[in-house]
Amino acid sequence: MFAISPVQPMLFEQRPIFVKRDDLLHPDFSGNKARKFYHFLSQDYAHITQLVGSGSAQANSLYSMSVLAKQQGWQFDYYVSHISDFILQHPNGNYAAAIANGANIIEVGQLKLADKYQQMHLDDVVQCIVASDYNNKNSLLHIPEGGRCEYAETGVAILATEIIDWARLRNTKALKVFLPSGTGTTAAYLNKQLLQQQTNNNINIEVLTCSTVGGDDYLRQQFSQLVAQEYFPTIVNDGHKYHFGKLTQRCYEMWQTVCQSGIEFELLYDPVGFLVLKHYLQQHSQWAGDIVYVHQGGVLGNQSMLPRYQRKFGYSE
Repeated sequence: MFAISPVQPMLFEQRPIFVKRDDLLHPDFSGNKARKFYHFLSQDYAHITQLVGSGSAQANSLYSMSVLAKQQGWQFDYYVSHISDFILQHPNGNYAAAIANGANIIEVGQLKLADKYQQMHLDDVVQCIVASDYNNKNSLLHIPEGGRCEYAETGVAILATEIIDWARLRNTKALKVFLPSGTGTTAAYLNKQLLQQQTNNNINIEVLTCSTVGGDDYLRQQFSQLVAQEYFPTIVNDGHKYHFGKLTQRCYEMWQTVCQSGIEFELLYDPVGFLVLKHYLQQHSQWAGDIVYVHQGGVLGNQSMLPRYQRKFGYSE
């Protein structure tokens, strides 16, 4: 369904690395969303009439799910904790594109919910709403926030195969694969699949990831809901605590630096990823093997992130 994404060399911190260009997989299912939603695109879901999802109002998954629902002719309800006044008054990015595809975006804070929901995570609240407010469960597909579900492994397994094939063609014996994590779904399933698939290939592959949301402990908790501990990727950090979506000069400057390569990266996950990778390379300067950075797409979100940086810091593109 998707062509094999190319691997492109890039100079980072005075050393060559390689970028797995999953952002080029498909304009509507870019990066990890192409991998996570591959199962739903390749299987028969003729019995489904309604899709329910949740996350932020500018999530990449919101846009990709809106395309999936539009293609399949499904009604699409998407729950968010909050929609900023600015987005409501100036729709752009993933939010605007999803609305154009017919997404019904519901702000949980505007619903009349029981007090017990107030302290619950958005995904848990939506599970309760689905259980109580949606009648025909047999025709409903609920995809958790960020696509964090067992079905994501189908597409990530293909990513693992592509990486192994590329490493074999390069005659690589030692490889580190780096990608920043939100829910950790892609990193967890990728590490599991690489370990299971490359046992006979004589390639030493290690998956490195970093948390962009709630810290290392949060990420381990997410992994534990998806895979056995033996499949946990290696979590690395640079000593900074990153708050998801918070604008910092460090992140913006790193984004500018890596985009000088000629590859456009996104502004939410990639700056944190490259800051942590920079620290890791400084701590492991003797590493002589190959490094692959997985570009997980999401550049459509830059339409909303760049104006936020401009408003806060006065930056121009």
